[in-house]
Amino acid sequence: MEIFYSLIGDHIIQVISQSQVCMGFMHKYFPMMDPPSRQADLIIYLKEGYGIPFYNYNVAITQEEDAILFRRADYLIEAKTDYGYAVISVHNELALKHAFMNLYSSYVVHHRWGLLIHSSCVMEKGAAYLFAGHSGAGKSTAAKLSYPRELLSDEATIVKISSEQITVYNSPFRSELNRTGLEQAGPLAGIYLLKQSLHNHVVRLSRSNGFLELMDKVFYWSPSPTGNVSILQLLQQMVKHVAVSELHFQKNDTFWELISS
Repeated sequence: MEIFYSLIGDHIIQVISQSQVCMGFMHKYFPMMDPPSRQADLIIYLKEGYGIPFYNYNVAITQEEDAILFRRADYLIEAKTDYGYAVISVHNELALKHAFMNLYSSYVVHHRWGLLIHSSCVMEKGAAYLFAGHSGAGKSTAAKLSYPRELLSDEATIVKISSEQITVYNSPFRSELNRTGLEQAGPLAGIYLLKQSLHNHVVRLSRSNGFLELMDKVFYWSPSPTGNVSILQLLQQMVKHVAVSELHFQKNDTFWELISS
């Protein structure tokens, strides 16, 4: 039995498992911290040997009196209704990553803390710039082209949303690019919807259009209408503080001259 502590966003996560595969994943992707002086925000027990290999993203959700179950072919999440404790059973590492993203997204939405957004995010001069778009739009490409700027995420960006500031945190939920520095968080300066082009240019969107464009970029599996309402309210708060633009970009790093000037 191993106990592992990590910090995601500003939440302390305690992970308990007997599985070498599961704990190997945690040590590989999550920053380890010493045992904290306070109780963890989220306690997770990990088990392997569940289900079959991934074949689609369909998640069945069951709401019980004191628990919520998220079931996919390759993972099962059994979470308390406040998401303070959960048991995750997985088939392999891919299932564990997706299940962990599902659980953490549900946790931050439930507590109206923020959102997990399908995007990459890069730091420039102390500020964070988020790049979103449909599959194949260039999220990973923009992240790679931004090197040596610090990469906060390449797949799932952790965004804290408050009335004072929108903050992006370094994300352990990675696709192919590892973290490139020591920055933990930064204020969100801009949101860019990617479109590859022969010429670099930026088209500023209205708040309403920016809001609509971001609705399908949130990682979330809703067990109730309340969660969907929370997401909409959090998105409204985000676009109120941060401009959303289309970024038409060439496949090189010259787009940074437009967005960080």
